[in-house]
Amino acid sequence: MSSLSVKWFVIINPTSGNGKSKKKWPKIKELLELNGFDFEFAFTEYSKHSILLVHRAIENNFTHIICVGGDGTLHNIVNGIMSQNKMPAKSIHVGMIPIGTGNDWVKTHQIPTAINSAIDTILKGDVSCQDIGKIELLNQTSKPVYFNNLAGVGFDGYVANKVHKYKYLGAFSYLFGALIGLFSFKNFSAIVSVGPNKYANKNLMILVGLCKYSGGGMRLTKDPNPFDGFFDISIAHHLNKVEIIKNLGRLFNGKIVFNKKVTTLKASAIDVEVNENDSLFIQADGEIIGSGGFKATIIPRVFSFYS
Repeated sequence: MSSLSVKWFVIINPTSGNGKSKKKWPKIKELLELNGFDFEFAFTEYSKHSILLVHRAIENNFTHIICVGGDGTLHNIVNGIMSQNKMPAKSIHVGMIPIGTGNDWVKTHQIPTAINSAIDTILKGDVSCQDIGKIELLNQTSKPVYFNNLAGVGFDGYVANKVHKYKYLGAFSYLFGALIGLFSFKNFSAIVSVGPNKYANKNLMILVGLCKYSGGGMRLTKDPNPFDGFFDISIAHHLNKVEIIKNLGRLFNGKIVFNKKVTTLKASAIDVEVNENDSLFIQADGEIIGSGGFKATIIPRVFSFYS
């Protein structure tokens, strides 16, 4: 089906990229019109508004959505798609015009960040379908949360909780948040269950990955493949502050996974039990979704997007 033979719903997060989405929207709108897109659009007005906008779009029989924003906006659009039951999630196709702080998810799929090129990618009409992770928070009655890139608990969640204050620094906000968090975060005890195996340790962070990049370009898992039906898991054990500082470069080049204090695993499900419920933030795609322990399971090849 041609990209121009359908009707599109465009969701714009005006705060993405430190306000760049709002500034660039008139140009994006003009380019969509010039390229013949038939579309309606809406701006998000509050956190997680994208979820409601997606539900309404699907209720109105839209099956093609364009995200104008960053990783957080896409995360909420994915949650909107996965939490509705009017249409199979796989039948909703998403195009991405990346305007965010980190733009991490698009790096894995080599979706361009230039507006013209991103629109060309959608026009080309090639659709890929990747795995999605489902998180259920332990000891809490909240609804499941879905993620398309990477989730984790511990130091990465602690940093994600701080990063919003430094968004004006762009991708450097993640590195700055990590350096600030380094001096106040304390390693935590956890029991990680993967199949019949249990890992009980003091940990810096526990990461559950689908795609390659997170935190503004960091590579924290060994061999992620968003199409293989498995999570790529990294358990960073009791690294101290000096070891973290020494390994900062390895967080970006992917070599951190070869540290002797990092355990790497492939699995379709993981359970994480922790005692320090209140102080341990869980992040999914860079968004804080709760605290404490969780269970994550994979849903194979369910998220369709233009690549």
